[in-house]
Amino acid sequence: MNTPLITRQGFAELQAELDRLWRIERPDVTKKVAWAASLGDRSENADYQYNKKRLRELDRRIRYLRKRLESLKIVYHQPEQNGRVFFGAWVEVENEAGQVLVFRLVGYDEIFNRKNYISIDSPMARALLKKEVGDEAEVVTEAGATIWYVNSIEYKD
Repeated sequence: MNTPLITRQGFAELQAELDRLWRIERPDVTKKVAWAASLGDRSENADYQYNKKRLRELDRRIRYLRKRLESLKIVYHQPEQNGRVFFGAWVEVENEAGQVLVFRLVGYDEIFNRKNYISIDSPMARALLKKEVGDEAEVVTEAGATIWYVNSIEYKD
């Protein structure tokens, strides 16, 4: 199960998506379905079938977002977190081979279609929690264990 945490920015983005789907996209698709249905035979009406399918997809996403937004807990940055890795931190790490990664630890709902965001539930994030600059973290995955060194930690609003 995914940890139900989210940043303030991520919560606002999900709310904006729900608002857009409910107030703009759904009414538009509903009009198209009604128009296509008025043409008669629905069994061979591609506009009707496509838009009816799209309406089901929108309704499914709207239901999911409503339920998910109710269950999420917004995590706010606290000044005492500075200098250590916690939820919402931007972290730069480097392994022994010199590979450098920069990413932000966020909730599951925020990682999609985003570069450099990783879930707080990932092995990397779990290994880095509470670490400080200069600390090393052993990240264990199916591919094996790797040591990563924390180069920097930053919190941005």
